[in-house]
Amino acid sequence: MSTTMSESTIHGKYDQAAGKVKQKVGEAVGNRKLANQGATQQVKGHAEEAWGTVKESVKQAVADQHAKKDDTMHDVREKMTSTAQNAKESIQQGVDPEHHAKK
Repeated sequence: MSTTMSESTIHGKYDQAAGKVKQKVGEAVGNRKLANQGATQQVKGHAEEAWGTVKESVKQAVADQHAKKDDTMHDVREKMTSTAQNAKESIQQGVDPEHHAKK
């Protein structure tokens, strides 16, 4: 998993912390509306953080697929160039009598 947090994850964590403070203050002073707003903000924060995690996971999966594809393409290029080199050497052996004598 990527170590970079998405903006959604950061906002989610902030909303959770801010909501918790609002809830505690609201409960301490007897302000139900503030306490409810804090609880609502925490729920929003959890959802936003979860969304951020999904985005981070998808981004990492795409990056992993690109890396895997790059590795595969490298292997294909290596096989192509090796095959071409082998074909060249076979042709040279067939048409160059001196090349035959060297081996």
